[in-house]
Amino acid sequence: MTLIKSISGIRGTIGGNTGDTLNPFDIVKFTTAYAMHLQQTAGDSKRLCVVVGRDGRMSGEMVRSVVCGTLMGIGIDVLDIGMASTPTTELAVLLANADGGIIITASHNPRHWNALKLLNSKGEFLSKDDGNHVLAMAEAEDFCYAEVDRLGTYKADDSYNQRHIDAVLSLPLVDVEAIRNAHFRVCADTINSVGGIILPKLFEQLGVEYTLLNGMADGNFAHNPEPLEKNLQGIMTAMRQGDYHLGIVVDPDVDRLAFISEDGSMFGEEYTLVSVADYVLAHTPGNTVSNLSSTRALRDVTLSHGGTYTPAAVGEVNVVEMMKATNAVIGGEGNGGVIYPACHNGRDALVGIALFLSHLAQQHCTPTQLKATLPLYFMAKGRVELTPDTDVDAILAAMKAHFSNEKVNTVDGVKIDFADRWVHLRKSNTEPIIRIYTEAPSQQEADALCNEIRQLIDKI
Repeated sequence: MTLIKSISGIRGTIGGNTGDTLNPFDIVKFTTAYAMHLQQTAGDSKRLCVVVGRDGRMSGEMVRSVVCGTLMGIGIDVLDIGMASTPTTELAVLLANADGGIIITASHNPRHWNALKLLNSKGEFLSKDDGNHVLAMAEAEDFCYAEVDRLGTYKADDSYNQRHIDAVLSLPLVDVEAIRNAHFRVCADTINSVGGIILPKLFEQLGVEYTLLNGMADGNFAHNPEPLEKNLQGIMTAMRQGDYHLGIVVDPDVDRLAFISEDGSMFGEEYTLVSVADYVLAHTPGNTVSNLSSTRALRDVTLSHGGTYTPAAVGEVNVVEMMKATNAVIGGEGNGGVIYPACHNGRDALVGIALFLSHLAQQHCTPTQLKATLPLYFMAKGRVELTPDTDVDAILAAMKAHFSNEKVNTVDGVKIDFADRWVHLRKSNTEPIIRIYTEAPSQQEADALCNEIRQLIDKI
């Protein structure tokens, strides 16, 4: 059983002993610490409101009940938007002028996981300093709850899915008319979560004909929910057998997005951001940001449009902070996360879908034809499972020393840049593993580099 406290929130497996898992006791503790952090930041005299949204996980209703009751118990008003995606909840904080938000989702983790993702009043993830403050308060457990006359109120409002769609359709670069005229037919795998609720509404309002796979939002995931090729054989087969223009895959909280080409091949989650950025930069030239584990293709596309590319540490909050610092017009992460500030500062699969369909409609091309216009790289992704005896710092220090003659970046783990390839090793924010990402001119070379790094780690 596992409980992970990081920049990506409080994430753990359901059930088990307190302090080791995400159970009701620990949900109360971390929710209280977050609420007290908001109160201290705002001042005790201000009445606060927090938005709560959840994905379709089987434990979601239990966690939601504990979170909402705890917030009310400390004197904070709750706006419960029901089953909603992560970007919907982020946007709801802004639209409701709320003081924060809690998203109940473990993103791409398997069904026995859940998490609390914590937002500030801008609908963005807490900064590192604010997150550390919440963790310190949780550790201290010096809590004070509201007296009966100061308990928080509860309001349910399920209108924010539509308000999210309205915000996406109103973006100037979302060419609704061109999409409708293209008469797209898509197949979408919504992995038994909130994508099955919101994506059909988006497709209908864009005039897109759709077929849903795993559309029942009951949290009983039909396959591993991370949108990687090895988990997507069902939709890849459906694409080969059906007459579709595009396959669309989201994760359980709909902030990651992957495409399947019309021939059933992977468009590649790394190329979600690259292709959308190519479209955005063609209309609004500017700068871009992605994390250190993302493909070099975004850098190449940005330079071709006259902009500047800047890498950031892994984690949405780090990417957003770097985007603000560089005035980036688009950014995100190579795991299929598109961040488009013209809508809001968060990864948003709905924004990515609408911009990608606009790109296809305006170019009158297929996904395979579109990808052929982009710089081509190949990536391999490996992992090392952590045990209580694993010394992550020692592993990273040894890798840095081994490749000391190369260009080494230690902003987030260790990234080694070679002339035509790179490798990035870092401890995951969301799982008890070390991630190994490599990129090279061919898949064979990327795989070989990944295996080489694994072998070096085994010798440490």
